[in-house]
Amino acid sequence: MKKIQLGLSPCPNDTFIFYALLHNKVDCEEFQFEPLFDDVESLNNKAFKNELSITKLSFHAWLYLQDKYTLLDSGAALGNGCGPILISKKELSVNDLKTASIAIPGYYTTAHLLLKIFYPFINNKNELFFSEIENELLNETVDAGVIIHENRFTYEGKGLKKICDLGERWENENHSPIPLGGIFTKTNEGNKFHDSINRIIKRSIEYAWQNEKETLEFVKLYSQEMSEEVIKQHINLYVNEFTLSLGKTGMNAINKLQKHFEEAQVAR
Repeated sequence: MKKIQLGLSPCPNDTFIFYALLHNKVDCEEFQFEPLFDDVESLNNKAFKNELSITKLSFHAWLYLQDKYTLLDSGAALGNGCGPILISKKELSVNDLKTASIAIPGYYTTAHLLLKIFYPFINNKNELFFSEIENELLNETVDAGVIIHENRFTYEGKGLKKICDLGERWENENHSPIPLGGIFTKTNEGNKFHDSINRIIKRSIEYAWQNEKETLEFVKLYSQEMSEEVIKQHINLYVNEFTLSLGKTGMNAINKLQKHFEEAQVAR
């Protein structure tokens, strides 16, 4: 067996997707996978250093790295009603946002790209770990913040207010699901490697759907602060038909995001 490191986040959608292949529950062909758990922005930065042969990446990061990493058809986080949300503790007008301090969950996250697309005038940004943003808003350290992942299920219960659902705005204006992140292989690993990894991930997703109870026990190991209800909401939202295969609709959505990226002239 060939040992290979796999970059993934500890979020429920990733641990759900990769449980079976990490535990050899499916045919892993010639590979034995070793997980490297990290938040998505850290994985993005590792990709800029060309560190991982297989990794989760934000689509925003990949738009800078298309010559180095190739998108897999399986494993992506893409869908409807699952995008990042711009929130605050108090009511803020568009004019207020021009000078407000805004927390973002990483420069290369797709959340930041959407903020740049829809609010290009926002310049006062603070990069924070995604799970810290709600508390920083409650402590009034920042004026507003862009939340991702499971925080979309928790912010209202903490008394925080929605300014704009960036994913919903994307869907309404582009008539397509929002592409958030995907799984990628190093381009120089070649097509044979790429196709093999894609097959294995697809098997792993199918196994998870068919063995949900077993898979959830693994997911819970990395989601100890989440209730089972939130875990299931998270998985149901982010693991969907596009996760199994992007298909034409998924690829069209990614192409639209690339067009907006280019038009916005987003630069490092």
